[in-house]
Amino acid sequence: MSIKVDQITKIYGKQKALDAVSFEIAPGEVVGLLGPNGAGKSTIMKILTCFIPPTSGDASVCDFDVLEQSIEVRKKVGYLPENNPLYLDLYVEEFLFFIDEIQLSSKSEQRKANSKLRIADIIDLTGLQAEKHKKIGALSKGFRQRVGLAQALLHDPEVLVLDEPTSGLDPNQLIEIRSLIKTIGKEKTVMLSTHIMQEVEAICDRAIIIHKGKIVADDSTQNLHHISSSGNVVKVEFSSAVDAGLLAKINGVRAVTAQSPVSFHLTSEPSFDIRPDVFRFAVDQNLTVLAMQKEEAKLEEVFQELTKD
Repeated sequence: MSIKVDQITKIYGKQKALDAVSFEIAPGEVVGLLGPNGAGKSTIMKILTCFIPPTSGDASVCDFDVLEQSIEVRKKVGYLPENNPLYLDLYVEEFLFFIDEIQLSSKSEQRKANSKLRIADIIDLTGLQAEKHKKIGALSKGFRQRVGLAQALLHDPEVLVLDEPTSGLDPNQLIEIRSLIKTIGKEKTVMLSTHIMQEVEAICDRAIIIHKGKIVADDSTQNLHHISSSGNVVKVEFSSAVDAGLLAKINGVRAVTAQSPVSFHLTSEPSFDIRPDVFRFAVDQNLTVLAMQKEEAKLEEVFQELTKD
């Protein structure tokens, strides 16, 4: 496994930030760690990147233990913290060479010889070619995030850990950074934290939702749509007026909301597809179905339901 967390608990004084958290992330997965502010997302990431130790439990990255083999873990992980610490007075390319020099002691002779080429490749990958001779302090927030990603990728890690990578970006910058992370995710295991649902749907294969230090959901982004207790909604339009009372008797229908005499929203249980029964109802009533569309619960609604106090 690229990441394995087993019964991790972290206590700060009297506050339990993480409470027996367990999950695994396989190589090549792009996983979103979701949760409201203060849920424990950053704490998990700091443990996995060896910034802080857990109070109890075990965690490993690429089969290296975060406590016993922290140096090996750091070689395998690229980390972009939420506050993206950068040297604002350095030029972009100069900064990357500086970071590279720091890492030289842990590199093979071949990697040292290829440093210049590696930095050029990272600058191209992160779209910093036109900015590489500018001071970091003169860059926009979006380009500073690119610089942060570049330094996280510089040592060619197998695992990338990104803490709120798109925080504070404008819509155009959001699209650019999301696209970049998706590109990186084709070759590396990526774990990113966010509280933006659209982010997870745009980038991730899977989402882990954490609330008050506990995991409340862990599934593919597609399957998470089905766990809401609020149910699915089918929008249907008939060729002529229909009695709402008759629609309420259709198998699986939990509620009927009339939009007009011919148009209705039918709510069903999350795991039940009522569309075949609606078609049979229409045939029995000599009606024509002009339109029918199933709308699953939005991921944002699922998130709100799972993390409400």
